Amino acid sequence: MLMNLQVRDFAIVEKIDIEFDPGMTVLTGETGAGKSILVDALGLVLGERGNAQLVRDGAKRAEFAAEFDISMLATACAWLNEHALDLDGECLLRRVINADGRSRAFINGNSVPVSQLKNLGELLLDIHGQQFHQSLGRRSVQRDLLDHYGGLLELRAETATRFSVWTAVAERLAQLLDADSDRASRIDLLTFQLQELESLGATEGESDALNAERQILQNSGRLAAGVAAALDALMDSESSNANGLIAEATRSLNALSAFDPSLQPLIEMLDTASIQISETSETLRRYGDDIDMDPQRRDWIEERLDALRACARKHRVTPNELPALQQRLQTEFDDMTHSAERGRELEAQSASLRKDFLAKASALSVARTKAATVFSAAVTDAMSGLGMPGGTFEVAISRRDEASARPWGIDEIEFLISANPGQKPQALAKIASGGELSRMSLAIQVIASDGSSIPTMVFDEVDSGVGGGVAEMVGRRLQEIGENRQVLCVTHLPQVASLADHHFRISKVSDGKSTRTGLQVLGKDERIEEIARMLGGVEITRKTLAHAEEMLAGARQKFLESTAV
Repeated sequence: MLMNLQVRDFAIVEKIDIEFDPGMTVLTGETGAGKSILVDALGLVLGERGNAQLVRDGAKRAEFAAEFDISMLATACAWLNEHALDLDGECLLRRVINADGRSRAFINGNSVPVSQLKNLGELLLDIHGQQFHQSLGRRSVQRDLLDHYGGLLELRAETATRFSVWTAVAERLAQLLDADSDRASRIDLLTFQLQELESLGATEGESDALNAERQILQNSGRLAAGVAAALDALMDSESSNANGLIAEATRSLNALSAFDPSLQPLIEMLDTASIQISETSETLRRYGDDIDMDPQRRDWIEERLDALRACARKHRVTPNELPALQQRLQTEFDDMTHSAERGRELEAQSASLRKDFLAKASALSVARTKAATVFSAAVTDAMSGLGMPGGTFEVAISRRDEASARPWGIDEIEFLISANPGQKPQALAKIASGGELSRMSLAIQVIASDGSSIPTMVFDEVDSGVGGGVAEMVGRRLQEIGENRQVLCVTHLPQVASLADHHFRISKVSDGKSTRTGLQVLGKDERIEEIARMLGGVEITRKTLAHAEEMLAGARQKFLESTAV
């Protein structure tokens, strides 16, 4: 459940801190006051895309934080534990969007990618936006809704994986078959390229090793001189060297240690230094002896590097990539010269993978058919409660041709509706009016949500396009959902607002220089006034106040009577 939402410097919101409770909560206010801005803020804190334009003018950053109670949500607890983000049962999400467009996300104080914030957010809260009904006519949206309701998303993902593997092999087979026409010329080219690469004989890491040796050879004189100077300073100089100075210091301290034994550790340290100088000098002497000043070797390395670079330019790769290129060309050459055998292998592999995909797709199709039956009955029942008695809803599933199979399977899914008794169900987008489409959208969203464990549902003006008695039916349905889940609803309908357990009013305040959005928790008298405003507009009369009070007083009683039945 959503416990708290904090928003700072977002659009026209300067600072808002909201505490939420269980049940149904409505947010109301005049058009343009910023009701939907809070829904947008929730979307951002749960990982939706954001940009610099969202930051309030003059602010350095926009900040969003949401606290959730997940004590009864095992899926979210398991997710946090799996990603090592659990913190004594807490779930605090935070998002920061800077004025330069950079964004940062945090879970329980840990910095995370925005994608992880989105993955967790999908387990905590489900937002149903104003524009949902506009996309409801799309087949892809209808398919997603059915699969979500039926709990089939994992099965669909497995189907998509098998489709991807199958089509990749089928594509390789097709390429091999298409190559038949110019196989001879391609084999000739590959033969020439492979002979050239084999003659060059480039090895893994050769270019880097040659460049390193080339650098040493180019600076061999400086290296030899430097090593000789270092050896003089350490041991070889007759006038003064580090080893002689340390020996002299050791003798001096040995004489003094007879008077003060505490100097003994210092003598041991000088002995250690003397040993290290001797070892360093010996290593430097061997290094100096090994310095190669052979000009012939240097010339050979230059020629070799030139050959590697020329071949790499010809094939548009780096010198280090030549061995890998040779391996790829060899594989292609082998496939070409053994095309018949390779073709039979790929054909058998493709047939096997196709069979695996179709088996998984068929299992998905069977599961969809079962889910569609239950989903259709549930939405039809909900339609009756939303002012469309006698109407029916049907999920039609038809089988696609195997050649038209897609990652999501072999099903064509379409939502059909009959808004009136005796009318044959037809495609939803073709026959539903604006009001019917809004009610259908609400019914489908509510029923689809029954297939998930998400505890909080947000409805952003999904009741647009309805009014009168239907508006009250919509409110009652949302109120019923609020009995088992947390419901947040942005609404402009007094019939819906009167049925809420909690009521927030969003208002826009301006001092002539800047505009801010404010939020107020409404008590009983303030709720009456707000519902009266929603009923009567700008001028509130005693009649509208009385009507509002009657609506508010009767709303809970009506709900109790309806649930008792």
